[in-house]
Amino acid sequence: MSFRPDSLELSESTFIILRDLIHERTGLYYESRKRDLLADKVYPRLVDKNFDSFLDYYYLLKYDPDADGEWKCLMDALSVSETFFWREFDQVRVMIDVLLPSLIDKYKGGSKSDDWPIFRPIQIWCAACSTGEEPISIAMALEEAGWFDKVPINIYGTDASPRSISKAKEGLYRQYSFRATPPKIQDKYFDKEGNNWRIKPSIHKRITWQVANITCPHEMANFRNINFIFCRNIFIYFSDQSIQKTVKLLSERMAESGYLFVSASESLLKFETDFKLVDIRQAFAYQKKR
Repeated sequence: MSFRPDSLELSESTFIILRDLIHERTGLYYESRKRDLLADKVYPRLVDKNFDSFLDYYYLLKYDPDADGEWKCLMDALSVSETFFWREFDQVRVMIDVLLPSLIDKYKGGSKSDDWPIFRPIQIWCAACSTGEEPISIAMALEEAGWFDKVPINIYGTDASPRSISKAKEGLYRQYSFRATPPKIQDKYFDKEGNNWRIKPSIHKRITWQVANITCPHEMANFRNINFIFCRNIFIYFSDQSIQKTVKLLSERMAESGYLFVSASESLLKFETDFKLVDIRQAFAYQKKR
């Protein structure tokens, strides 16, 4: 159901240039059949800016020297925040039970010593983390397995939506976010606050939060030598062109032989990439080629 006035129509010509501008800047792509959906998402921004046409809003995004702030607001409007804890957990389990021990053996060079090269922390990046359920799930799983007591681990949670990252930093979640979470995990790592649940500081502090668009190289510049990247349930909103561009950028941020995890509903096999598909205990990942 649309709440736009009938007089405020997104014409086909304006839809195309606005759609293409958003695609170029964010990677998100709206097919022609989704013209009304894009109009409904953008309409609140027109109201906020006191515009009476989508074309005026396009000119703001395209030509205004101070448009960066409005792009952040638009990303909030366009973002899809549907996620939950323990989602597609088989990939997280494989990382913790198989890939992480293997990487540690490689770092130690076969040494039996418990000493760890402190200058080489394990780095895990949730590149489109929405409101934070994914990196928090990873941090809880690492804690359950005792890894934080064994090696230094950096976890990063980023998203292009400032509103989503703000919610992730707050760490307060509704019960619906726990629909796949084992009850004992929820009770152990969260405190009840009214009808909501707050993640315990001991876990929340493990994650560094940042607003970053994974299609923008300058916003990803601080991420280097990442061992594991989770970029799940975002490529379903991207065009093929955007996927290829983003996967290339992620590859450049990864350590040698790093692993990229995408959703089960997403596949990179039809693209020429720097990754090879691997099946590990019936969980799929993409390993960076040597």
